[in-house]
Amino acid sequence: MPAFTAFASAAGLFVLNAVFAVFVLLRPRPRQPSSLAWILVIYAMPVAGIALYLAVGEVRTGSRRKRRHRTIQRNIRRALRKARRRNTGKAVVPWGTESIARLARLGDETQPRQGNRLALLSTADGFLRSLVEDIDRAEKHVHLLFYIYLDDDVGRAVAKALGRARARGVECRLLVDNVGSGRFLKSELCRRLRDEGVRVVAALPTRITQIVSIRFDMRNHRKIAVVDGRVGYTGSHNVASEAFHPKPRFAPWVDATLRIEGPAVSDLQALFIEDWYMDTTENLDHLIAFTPEEHPDGRIVQIVGTGVNFQNQALVRVIQSAVHTAREELILTTPYFVPDEGTLAALTTAAIRGVRTVIVVPARNDSPLVALASRSFYETLLDAGAEVHEFTKGLLHAKTITVDRAFSMVSTANLDRRSFEINFEISTLVYDSDFTARLRLLQMRYLENCRRVDASRWAARRWPRRLAENVAGLVSALL
Repeated sequence: MPAFTAFASAAGLFVLNAVFAVFVLLRPRPRQPSSLAWILVIYAMPVAGIALYLAVGEVRTGSRRKRRHRTIQRNIRRALRKARRRNTGKAVVPWGTESIARLARLGDETQPRQGNRLALLSTADGFLRSLVEDIDRAEKHVHLLFYIYLDDDVGRAVAKALGRARARGVECRLLVDNVGSGRFLKSELCRRLRDEGVRVVAALPTRITQIVSIRFDMRNHRKIAVVDGRVGYTGSHNVASEAFHPKPRFAPWVDATLRIEGPAVSDLQALFIEDWYMDTTENLDHLIAFTPEEHPDGRIVQIVGTGVNFQNQALVRVIQSAVHTAREELILTTPYFVPDEGTLAALTTAAIRGVRTVIVVPARNDSPLVALASRSFYETLLDAGAEVHEFTKGLLHAKTITVDRAFSMVSTANLDRRSFEINFEISTLVYDSDFTARLRLLQMRYLENCRRVDASRWAARRWPRRLAENVAGLVSALL
């Protein structure tokens, strides 16, 4: 009898795994690259693998939230179209980048906007100083959205500036991710800000009761600051010092952020308003009617917001299109390099075509599993002739791309599936050779503090290391 019970249990488990394997295989085509990895997880960890798949295997946003988001987005887009007709003409992007601009519009229908002044901020101190100065000049409103807000010297300095702005009667709104800024939301600093009249709201709050309908690890990974609708910031800086005290052994964290003055700020404002409305129901559509003036010496900029409620394939398509556009040189920096098959193929093809293809990643990553998965791609890249460089002076957190010294991107998105499919992200495309040259100069400074991965030494690494990397690479579609 015990033998029969054991056999029945094993058979039942096999049938259950088989049923879920079929369910995984029935997923839509865009989600199929991760199907094999999920099937392996389900069979390798019976019951636990199924529970894990039910929790994070599908991108679920909840039907009610999705309907509400569509309504909000439709209203905002209508207001933006009216504002654009009144204030700006259509920017003409340089020859060869038209396909990038067209694909970028799939994200949230934003157009390239001409006449934008850009400042590139590459240190936490420079970012803090510039942001605080702009907050201290604010007359009407300050809107901040960050994935991580820490109660450290940077967080306290921004909080003081917000307090001073509130004392002048400026409306201040601060939206932070519920998980990324979890400690801050429970801190005395957060309570003090609320007491001073700053609206502090948690984005995408997670509730265990919603786990069936909403994916609980979906995150708002954007970084946006808008002051009076005239000045905007976006890039990889969080409100945190370079020491980043939750993970100090990887410090300094090295970032890049843009300060923008010009019409593109209205697109940053629209994305903030959209996210704010989703988590507060406060309608700020009236602020969209204002579009900052064009500057004669400005650059052409396109803001691209992506996320699970958008056509979030736009981001990966833009990146792949940019790679295919390259004719001479392509440089990418990212802290987390776990590309999908299409992006990996685009990178290797560029290298084979003779394009100098450079990928810069941290030598020490705060996620050991991601680090292993990243290195599983090195051999393919090196065999194609691409260069892989590991940054040794901290955790390189900047997400940047330059193409042929003519087109560039500064983003909050990492080169991984989480950024492409799950997180809410924002990317800034710049169609300008002068700015791209400045960004490339910053990338060159990163390269000065890198060690280049040697192809022959990499091929000779020991089998246990190769095995660990390849196993991580096998499940990389889940990271």
